[in-house]
Amino acid sequence: MQDEHIASAFDRDLESIQALIMKMGGLVEEAIIDAAKSLEYRDEELAEKVRDGDRAVDLLEEQINEEAARVIALRAPTAVDLRLILSVMKISANLERIGDYAKNMAKRTTVLSQMTPIDGSPAALRRMAREVERMLKDALDAYIQRDADLARDVMHRDHDVDQMYNALFREFLTFMMEDPRNITACMHLHFMAKNTERMGDHVTSIAEQVIYLVTGEMPEDKRPKSDKTSTDPAVAPSGGK
Repeated sequence: MQDEHIASAFDRDLESIQALIMKMGGLVEEAIIDAAKSLEYRDEELAEKVRDGDRAVDLLEEQINEEAARVIALRAPTAVDLRLILSVMKISANLERIGDYAKNMAKRTTVLSQMTPIDGSPAALRRMAREVERMLKDALDAYIQRDADLARDVMHRDHDVDQMYNALFREFLTFMMEDPRNITACMHLHFMAKNTERMGDHVTSIAEQVIYLVTGEMPEDKRPKSDKTSTDPAVAPSGGK
């Protein structure tokens, strides 16, 4: 009877932690979309909302880590249960980093709203952010459903995000070469695109954790990155690696 009580309490602890993860994920999904939308519509108020909202994401990560540490200390979980708790902690860390990137994007929106718009770039960035947000939603669904196939699909879709980043990178280079007055704005936009690409990497890490949770092994089919901008001889700095 006592063992059943302990198991029941442990299950409630896990449900509580997973509820926090989903709440955190929802806030981060919203931040991704709002950060890109604030740029497209030059909405400084929405950008400020994204920046302010990052604090709630940080607090949730702290709460998840505290709860996970408490469960490990009190329940001494083993095997699958321990794997779940460790995965939750890694997922929350990735969500926190994605939230940071969204906040960084929102900070640049305030600067860019004072500059001449770069035609088409904000809308392209929003499409890229939307794809990352869809990936995150599916990664979290895969976590709740313990769906390794959906998680693998998310991992493979990161290739599309990388391709979108590569296209934007070259577009920004073209704008800067055509008119030096575009350089400052394009540099800010490039950093925003890179932030979005890095969000996709962290979503991929979440998907990997789901696969680890379901199978007990990290995925073997880790795909190579499709971001070639740092190694392209046409754009790499002289003497750079």
